[in-house]
Amino acid sequence: MLAWALRTLILWGAISLACAYGWMHRDEIPALAGLTAPPERPLAKAPAAAANLLAVKPDGMGQFYVDAAVDGAPVHFLVDTGASFVTLRLADARAAGISPGSLSFTERSSTANGTVRFAPVRLREVRIGQLVIEDVDAAVVDSPLTVSLLGMSFLRRLEGYEIRDGALVLGW
Repeated sequence: MLAWALRTLILWGAISLACAYGWMHRDEIPALAGLTAPPERPLAKAPAAAANLLAVKPDGMGQFYVDAAVDGAPVHFLVDTGASFVTLRLADARAAGISPGSLSFTERSSTANGTVRFAPVRLREVRIGQLVIEDVDAAVVDSPLTVSLLGMSFLRRLEGYEIRDGALVLGW
């Protein structure tokens, strides 16, 4: 067991050096090591080159909230990079013109609060001030949420986002 741990440590050290000096691309690591790659987590792209920027200040708890319009209806969102989709509370979906009777809660997702059922939907647009993203994949959950979530189906369509000087900066 100790020999395996030592071999793994040496291998990862060598791979880290190879990547740091540009001798190897990170996609080659799992094949070389004979290991399964960990699931990809989306990385924030710095929006420095973006033509438009929007800065969002955190609340007292360090969370970032935005007021948006979903298909014209006002929705208060918590920005959540851990959420795969824009996730709407049932009340917010109804306000955006999504009929509860048209929803089919056929999908499941594991969250920090357990497994939830959701209905996949597509939003015509999500607007935050001058920032507009059209045709956004989203989920309507049938479990109680205190706030809708602005997840990765929106964020990955931006030019980039980052925390700069304590504020969340969105670029498009």
